[in-house]
Amino acid sequence: MAHNINFNEETGQHSFFSVKEKAWHNLGQIVSDYPTSSEAIKYAGLDFEVIKAPNLHRFPDGGIKVSANSFFTYRLDNHEVLGDKLGNEYEVVQNRDAFSFFDSIVDGKEGILYETAGALGKGERIFITAKLPDYIRVGYDDLIEKYLFLTTSHDGSGSITAAFTPVRIVCNNTLNAAIANMSNCIKIRHTQSAQDKLKQAHKIMGISNSLATELTDIFNKWAKVRISDKEVLKLVQKAMAPSKEVLQNVLAGKEDEHSTYFNNVCQNVCEYAFTSPSQQTATTKGTLFGAYNAITGYFQNVKQYKNEECKLKSVHFGTGLTKTQAAFKLCIEFTKGKIHSN
Repeated sequence: MAHNINFNEETGQHSFFSVKEKAWHNLGQIVSDYPTSSEAIKYAGLDFEVIKAPNLHRFPDGGIKVSANSFFTYRLDNHEVLGDKLGNEYEVVQNRDAFSFFDSIVDGKEGILYETAGALGKGERIFITAKLPDYIRVGYDDLIEKYLFLTTSHDGSGSITAAFTPVRIVCNNTLNAAIANMSNCIKIRHTQSAQDKLKQAHKIMGISNSLATELTDIFNKWAKVRISDKEVLKLVQKAMAPSKEVLQNVLAGKEDEHSTYFNNVCQNVCEYAFTSPSQQTATTKGTLFGAYNAITGYFQNVKQYKNEECKLKSVHFGTGLTKTQAAFKLCIEFTKGKIHSN
């Protein structure tokens, strides 16, 4: 499986660092202690500056015209072009500013721990994960670590996104969840105001604290709600339905209308639910919390991706995110049904 981690030919290193254990095909730098932001940016090979410059138009007669409304971005260290055909409003947010976002969350105090960071492609997309102190505790010993995830691009392909992403330790499942109208992330456009908005880091901290409190209560309730294997399958089918038509077939019980691919996906999720060691704990075996973890675990630990960038996009922004959030809502509905039936 390809990894797509940026390789810096000048330094001979991949642009990725991790604390204590390597990831992503054993590439990148491993460090024994949690680094400061200034150390992390160097370990990850992100200590480069990005420049925005106007595009040039070359004419058949040899003339050159500097564009007034079309720009490109490039790395100052190796002159790799990162983005093209960008507009006037696009504003570069330097890698160091992304790290300063995290530093400002805790006002420079100790507490936030930089765990991974890196660059993909030529360096056009960077990502950072940092761990917050304390845990979400389900039952006696099922611990969920509280992470903040930030990604930004230098090619104009997306917003700066910072998200609260709880991760269940025993199986490394990212439990993306948004409660009611509360989002688990903030998005900032690459415009003139981006720098000012990055300074409002306390907002994501407020999101994190509120969600952590809510999820502690919800997950502990789910760990006490029993669910049969048949109910798990039905919940998985609803969550994983790729279209309204498939969902209608699921609700109508038309099993013979399902495609082989859809059946295989649901079977893989259920197999993970019923056989994975992380699903056989007191909090997950035969419980609603276990059913939810089966779906998040499928995208994190079972599904095969073209490369790690595709996995990152799926889990944090794409299909993995939408399906796990659909599963979260279905689990909320399941508990209501149990309450109403009692």
